[in-house]
Amino acid sequence: MNDGKPNWWSRPSTPPEAARIPTPSPAEEGDFPLQAPDPAESAVPEPTAEAPAAPTVDMTKEPAAAEPTPSEPAPAVPAPAVTAAEPVPAPETRAVAPAPAAPRPLHEPDEYRTPPYGEPGPWAPAPPVQHPAAPVPPPQAAVPPQGAVPPPQGPVPPHAWGQYDPWGAGPGAVPPPPRKKSRRGLALVGALAFALLTGVIGGGVGAYVERNGGIGTVELPQAEAGSADRAPDSVAGIAAGALPGVVTLHVSGGGSAGTGTGFVLDNRGHILTNNHVVDAAATSGDITVTFSSGETASAKLIGKDTGYDLAVVQVTGVRGLKPLPLGNSDDVRVGDPVVAIGAPFDLSNTVTSGIISAKERPITAGGEKGDGSDISYVDALQTDAPINPGNSGGPLLDGKGRVIGINSAIRAAGGSGEGDGGSGGQAGSIGLGFAIPVNQGKRVAEELINTGKATHPVIGVSLDMQFNGDGARVGDKGKDGTPSVTPDGPAAKAGLRPGDVITKVDGQRVHNGEELIVKIRAHRPGDALALTLTRDGRELTRTVTLGSAQGT
Repeated sequence: MNDGKPNWWSRPSTPPEAARIPTPSPAEEGDFPLQAPDPAESAVPEPTAEAPAAPTVDMTKEPAAAEPTPSEPAPAVPAPAVTAAEPVPAPETRAVAPAPAAPRPLHEPDEYRTPPYGEPGPWAPAPPVQHPAAPVPPPQAAVPPQGAVPPPQGPVPPHAWGQYDPWGAGPGAVPPPPRKKSRRGLALVGALAFALLTGVIGGGVGAYVERNGGIGTVELPQAEAGSADRAPDSVAGIAAGALPGVVTLHVSGGGSAGTGTGFVLDNRGHILTNNHVVDAAATSGDITVTFSSGETASAKLIGKDTGYDLAVVQVTGVRGLKPLPLGNSDDVRVGDPVVAIGAPFDLSNTVTSGIISAKERPITAGGEKGDGSDISYVDALQTDAPINPGNSGGPLLDGKGRVIGINSAIRAAGGSGEGDGGSGGQAGSIGLGFAIPVNQGKRVAEELINTGKATHPVIGVSLDMQFNGDGARVGDKGKDGTPSVTPDGPAAKAGLRPGDVITKVDGQRVHNGEELIVKIRAHRPGDALALTLTRDGRELTRTVTLGSAQGT
């Protein structure tokens, strides 16, 4: 029949299996007779469900072992085995040759019942993915050889054999194997955990390094020790050569004290400085000189001049003095590099550097006394090298370490030009420093050393310091009603008159009386100067030979 399921091999309804079992031969003497099986014991109740026909078995052939199903192991069957007959293609019953007569059983055998032991069943390999719905019976016992009577067997339990449905899923179906977790997902989870761990560790290490500045001992890189020598024309080279000849002065007397700088002129112990540095010790005071090596010595005042703001002191009993070489201030050009050495705010051996900012800058300093006796007139060198209170009297050096000026004044913010030491204000540098040209300082220093006094070049006129016009005007009257043009003096000999306005000195423009004094004092007595003047609207030129006056 065809009910939509695969056709199993049919088996014949006749003759019955008991009839096909051969009758054993009569027992011979000495043999043990075997009891014939009871047909009633081997009878099996008829199944209610329709089963496929069982195939015909040829008992004349040796039985073959039944092919085990994929779901159960093949039982070991000793030889000889019963071989199953070839299956027929149709489910109908096939005619079989009649067997020898045998006792007829009480009941007709069920053609769909379970085959007896010793006969192969109509088994076929089940699909590998299917499993039997019922528990698997134990393996069959070995089939006795042909002619032997099988031992009596008890009734087969009805639940031991049943119809196998390969598409059915009974209660005993084996669940599918659990699905394995993806290794890729596990790898991803591990990578994320590793990244999180390393991030936490890295963050902690970074925070520790930032907070403590590193891990372990700190060893900073450093350049190897090099040569201490410097080029002679470098700032370091210039400072190294000049510092042994620079001194710091501490002055006290007259109820005041001050600090300044000076430099050694010769091996006899003469030291040049500013007048406003030692002015407190002019009559009775103490002057102490400290050298760059730290040695100190007492000094005495040799001479001073207020108009030039220069003074000379001398130390005795000191050996190994280092006089500084003097340069030529007339050869200085704007932009030349310079080095200043001094003791600003009592900080000895301070070195600064800069350039020459301007030349022949007319400045006046002093005037604290009110009578004009302490005013100095300087045709100064201007520099941007930092100069502060305490630098006064120190040397201004050129690129070869030669003295080209004596630092004297600074321009303070909001103030006028004034000395940067002594009792003046303590304003700081704003890059406007002024130095007395060394050519003028050399002449004055020589006069102070030799005579104790300095001479001033003069033209023999009294100037109108209240004149507001351009130039320096000769006054109508001199001091205390004396003539403004000194009789038989240099100006009188050149033909100058009261009221003349001098506008140029050797071709250089002057704008007021102070500038005229500065220009004249920049020269020596006896020098001839060409003066350009205006008289009654006319411009005239007169040559004047400078006279000499005693300084104070």
